[in-house]
Amino acid sequence: MSEPELKQRTTTRSRNMPAPVPDFGGGTKEKAVGEHPSGEVKHGYAAQIWRLLSFATYFWACCCTIQATQILGVPMYFINKDIYYAWMALTKQSFGLLVTTMTQWWSPTVVRISGDASVAGQLRKTEDGRLECDFPERVVLIANHQLYTDWLYLWWVAYTNNPPTHGHIYIIAKESLKWVPIIGWGMRFYGFIFMSRKMEKDRPRMEHRLKQLRERHSGPLSGTPGLDPMWLLLFPEGTNASDNGRIKSAKWAEKIGVKDMEHVLLPRSTGSFFCLNELKGSVEYVYDCTMAYEGVPRGKFGQDYFTLTSSYIEGRPPKSVNLYWRRFRIADIPLDNAEEFDLWLREKWYEKDALMEQYMTTGRFPPNAASEKGAHEHEFIETEVKQKNWSDFLNIFIVLATAGMVANVFAKVWNWALYGNMKA
Repeated sequence: MSEPELKQRTTTRSRNMPAPVPDFGGGTKEKAVGEHPSGEVKHGYAAQIWRLLSFATYFWACCCTIQATQILGVPMYFINKDIYYAWMALTKQSFGLLVTTMTQWWSPTVVRISGDASVAGQLRKTEDGRLECDFPERVVLIANHQLYTDWLYLWWVAYTNNPPTHGHIYIIAKESLKWVPIIGWGMRFYGFIFMSRKMEKDRPRMEHRLKQLRERHSGPLSGTPGLDPMWLLLFPEGTNASDNGRIKSAKWAEKIGVKDMEHVLLPRSTGSFFCLNELKGSVEYVYDCTMAYEGVPRGKFGQDYFTLTSSYIEGRPPKSVNLYWRRFRIADIPLDNAEEFDLWLREKWYEKDALMEQYMTTGRFPPNAASEKGAHEHEFIETEVKQKNWSDFLNIFIVLATAGMVANVFAKVWNWALYGNMKA
């Protein structure tokens, strides 16, 4: 068989390769859109089968372990809610470690990070090459939505924070996800906010959840003023960039009489306006991340190239993931008037579109800005998604393993008490 025929056969098989996890909204199925930005499939069919099996085994074993750990903690809700929420934060840390390790081992890529003067001094590279952030424990995080897996990289950023906040991230997700076995149930334990995209239906549940996020607690994970750490992640565009999203954005722009954007979608302000008003007084800053993936052609969409299958099974992740950070003080955001806030958010998104244009033209976002002291360490921080210590992932299994050992000891003692022997 000739080399072109062999490549064609491998590519065809790869497109038929089952995804390692269910398709929760465009994250696994790759469209035929021409040459892939990351080149040819890196692994043959047999290697892909092995990668699929190993990835799926690790992912689902971790998810089931985390779910079992969550269920073990349910009785705490009726004893002490502060301890219960601390327990669930511990299981959320475990999922943060899961997404970090599965990317480190199956989909390694360069992550290139920079920011403007508002975040100067808050981003640095450690001696061993890791990212370390000094963001506050309580922030509202907004970002453009390029891929189904954007949240994965932002959860990893929370893991790199000092102190780590990967156990305190909250995501607003579409309502259908809460019914997905294991994963959806886990998201409900995590206190994620599910939305139907009908504000009259979503408002009461959002109000309830946001009220919980601004309550003061006395538990083991509370901050000094009694407020638990919280990173609330919002995607104001409402969906990731795609052909359909582009059409909807253009129609919305025409309807309200504004210019549509080229690289990002027109943001919807209603949900963000509601969230920021509900959290006002308990959060000081909004942190904005502009995300871009190397190699996506102008006018095309990353979701059509970088699926879970291509990135984790075929060995074709983005050559680089690029993050550009800015910070806005909530006190400076017009939250007293919905129309003024809509204008403010849209202006920030036009700025994002300009940042994306610079990236498309030069392959880079602007470099790190100098701090007020007039210096910065690196123009760009180049690193990888990875653990702080090689053994961190074992923390996912510690609680359940300990519970199993305790149960085994209890069973032995019980047998001894009843039957006079220690066999269990």
